[in-house]
Amino acid sequence: MGILSLFGIKSREELVREALAEDAVVVDVRSPQEFKDGHITSAINIPLPQIEARVSTLKKKNKTIITCCKSGARAGKAKKILEANGLKCVNAGSWGKLNYWMH
Repeated sequence: MGILSLFGIKSREELVREALAEDAVVVDVRSPQEFKDGHITSAINIPLPQIEARVSTLKKKNKTIITCCKSGARAGKAKKILEANGLKCVNAGSWGKLNYWMH
């Protein structure tokens, strides 16, 4: 438990773990080449420029979306787009860190 938890603020890891426990969908927003070079096995690759066009597909899953990328910047942008379209979303940051939290 981190110090922020004392104030009711959850860490990124806590938010991600809760979403994973609820069977969230992992969306990797890196380019197809980056994704090909290494990714989380269960992740769906939707590059950031395509995320808005795929909102309806993600809504049909009726689950929380966990976004990830190389550093978290693109995942953060994707999170904002998805939330603006009514989806529950968590930015996990880098896919490597997310992969670590999943195991």
